[in-house]
Amino acid sequence: MKRIQSLLAFALLLIVASCSSYKQVPYLQNSESIDNEQVVELYDARIQPKDLLTITVNSENYESAIPYNLTVATIQSASMRSVTSQPTLQTYLVDNDGNIEFPGLGVLHVGGLTKSESEEMIKKKLSVFLKGNFIVNVRMVNYKITVTGEVARPNTYTVSNEKVNVFEALALAGDLTIYGRRDGVKLIREYSDGTKQIVPLNLNDANIIYSPYYYLQQNDVLYVEPNQTKAQNSEIGNMTTIWFSATSVLVSLASLLFNILKR
Repeated sequence: MKRIQSLLAFALLLIVASCSSYKQVPYLQNSESIDNEQVVELYDARIQPKDLLTITVNSENYESAIPYNLTVATIQSASMRSVTSQPTLQTYLVDNDGNIEFPGLGVLHVGGLTKSESEEMIKKKLSVFLKGNFIVNVRMVNYKITVTGEVARPNTYTVSNEKVNVFEALALAGDLTIYGRRDGVKLIREYSDGTKQIVPLNLNDANIIYSPYYYLQQNDVLYVEPNQTKAQNSEIGNMTTIWFSATSVLVSLASLLFNILKR
């Protein structure tokens, strides 16, 4: 009877442990309690120092826009001969002060501006030189984020549409592994003035979709902490290695002593 009671108690502990573990797995657990009518301003990335930009100007008069669309010839080596492929648009590196050097307009301060704000500013300055209808298009070509820690494919990823949220970033990295903590995600962000910030994120909480850190900025880093199981396995692995090393040394010493005493 005592044996049966012990088995039942052990089974109950396993059930409680499994239920407790499951509660830590699903994302957005309290989604039914959040305010779905809450209005959040649409995210728009802002230009930062060290961003690479492409700027194109399209005008009704094609020739008048040529001076503002600088291109770079790409030279490739093929069979000991130089082959020039189609020219590509020149990229503009934003300096530490948030400035770029634009042909015909000189130094432009674009740091802190959104894509649409920088387009409007350049269009206004070009209206002195270009007549009729024309369009200015600004793109960030190095909008990248890094996902590391307990994910399937830790890496740095380039985002072409200049907008990515936390879950999209994790999806790029193959989602969390079974050892990743849903409530232990850290966002590492560096601002244009050089200051850095580490923000804890809880993916179990549905209110994360209203967080100001839900959308990632360029150069953000997401780090997923390992759970307790991974930490315990790591400790066991380290202890096993130490024990094997110690045992090997002891066996070698015993063998050496045996050979010496045998003589």
